[in-house]
Amino acid sequence: QVQLVESGGGLVQAGGSLRLSCAASGLTFSTYAVAWFRQAPGTEREFVAAINWSGVTTRYADSVKGRFTISRDNPKNTVYLQMNSLKSEDTAVYYCAASPSRITTMLPGYDYWGQGTQVTVSS
Repeated sequence: QVQLVESGGGLVQAGGSLRLSCAASGLTFSTYAVAWFRQAPGTEREFVAAINWSGVTTRYADSVKGRFTISRDNPKNTVYLQMNSLKSEDTAVYYCAASPSRITTMLPGYDYWGQGTQVTVSS
């Protein structure tokens, strides 16, 4: 059974930092692309960042470029999202998702999803 478990969310002041983790089990993690999406109340889930199976290729939403960094540790079956210079508009539930194919910004491209972790940025 495939599981993706996010952690690291919380409450932080604007300008602060958080590091999210996505721990995977039940799949050959090193062959999967992984992405982070987020969803704020009343909005659609949106792409944040993605990383390919090897960690060589990454992609970011324009809104987080230069502030967020995605990385992975395949021996630990974990993907990270380092979030710096956080803004109130970053407040959302953050989800990780895994795809057996190349990275994509589109939700249907991902087969497995975690339950999400709440990030709240106070201004």
